[in-house]
Amino acid sequence: MPISHTFIYKQTSFILFGSLWILLGLLLVLGCTSKVERSGHYIQQDTLYIDRASYSNALEGFWLGTSIGNWTGLVTEMDKIGNIGEIRTGAFYTREDWGMPDEPNIWDEGQPSQLSETIDFVLRSPGQHWGADDDTDIEYMYQYLMLKHNTARLTPQQIQNGWLSHIATEEENYLWVSNQRALDLMAQGYVPPQTGNPDLNEHTEMIDAQLTTELFGLFAPGRPDIARKIARLPIRTVAHEETEEIALFYVNMFALAALPSNKEIRNKLEFMASVARDSLSDEQYPAKMYDYVLGLYKSGISWEATRDSVYEAYQIQQRHGYDLSSQNLYCNGCFAGGINFAASLISLFYGEGDLLETIRIGSLAGWDSDNPTATWAGLLGFMMGADAVEAAFGQPLSRSFHIHRTRQGFPNDGYDTFPNMAKNGLKVIDMVVSDELNGRVDASGNRWAIPLPASTSTRNESYTRSTTR
Repeated sequence: MPISHTFIYKQTSFILFGSLWILLGLLLVLGCTSKVERSGHYIQQDTLYIDRASYSNALEGFWLGTSIGNWTGLVTEMDKIGNIGEIRTGAFYTREDWGMPDEPNIWDEGQPSQLSETIDFVLRSPGQHWGADDDTDIEYMYQYLMLKHNTARLTPQQIQNGWLSHIATEEENYLWVSNQRALDLMAQGYVPPQTGNPDLNEHTEMIDAQLTTELFGLFAPGRPDIARKIARLPIRTVAHEETEEIALFYVNMFALAALPSNKEIRNKLEFMASVARDSLSDEQYPAKMYDYVLGLYKSGISWEATRDSVYEAYQIQQRHGYDLSSQNLYCNGCFAGGINFAASLISLFYGEGDLLETIRIGSLAGWDSDNPTATWAGLLGFMMGADAVEAAFGQPLSRSFHIHRTRQGFPNDGYDTFPNMAKNGLKVIDMVVSDELNGRVDASGNRWAIPLPASTSTRNESYTRSTTR
């Protein structure tokens, strides 16, 4: 690993620890002095207590939310990528296009989406199955491998063997760019993080790691420092430098989501995002993109105007060192990590914690639209819980999942359920709590006791700095 990258990783880990103290301090100050409680989660004397039954419903909510976001976003995936290079897709969508006919994407030769002829939510009713896609299948595989090997930290060989066992190498395998190149390298004998080395994998600037590793944040509730450690190798399987930072941004947010708070979901999301922002290096484009999009959101302009400004700034002007347009990539780098990170921030900020609105904006914003929708719908689904997700759509929804749509070699011919997937997630977290967090799994109380960084009660100066930032 280059010295500069090592420095960045250590520096941002330090910053994130400080930000976690700030967050915990604010929770205590805004709640009460010794205990903050919501949905069976509370902090007392520098320990986070989490009810496992409540967390199971939250994990179900993640899988349900991410599936809804994924399949809804697929309707508009690559419909709108701008007008640079050989592939030009005309004017971007606006809110007026929701419910209107879907336009063809860059591959479908004039045909609308086979999922829906109109731009609308894609839902599955009880008795139907949510099919796996690249936004869900790699995470499903990592959870399975962690249980199979009884470890919170997968080794390079375990990742290599898992990919080669569960991902087809000859026929259609629903892999793209960096993931596909990593698989090819594994078949040649390379292991992570070699597979994410840009000298071997020319696609490490693409989006792949962002959509395959958020789940690791949920495996380390309230502890983004540990979530980063267990996610680091899976991320570096396909990502490097800036795209690694972006993937870690999402991991941080998912880990922070488990902390109890009396705030409205919108305000909690804003604060979680600001803490995750502190883990980004100020000198690199992800941090500058974050600050740019946040500034536009705070200015009060519409999300469409912000999206258009993002396109102008990063794909036309190539600001902040984001120079992919000059590389003459296929579809002008429409799969790239950077432009899709910026697009995801638009739906995060303007969605303001509303699940349906976040999915709508993410679907209409452009580029690889199923990825931001899957990510934020998964996060919101976790924060709401599966029952609340279903209530938001006003109808019963399927809790069944078919991993063999895209992957292979799993039990029960690939059919699973969100409750069972959540149950397996609890088993992984039991390992993380015991082996990585020095915490306790209280079987009688059906809860976890997770130590937090040393006392937050004396860090009033940090609280003040955070409120005047």
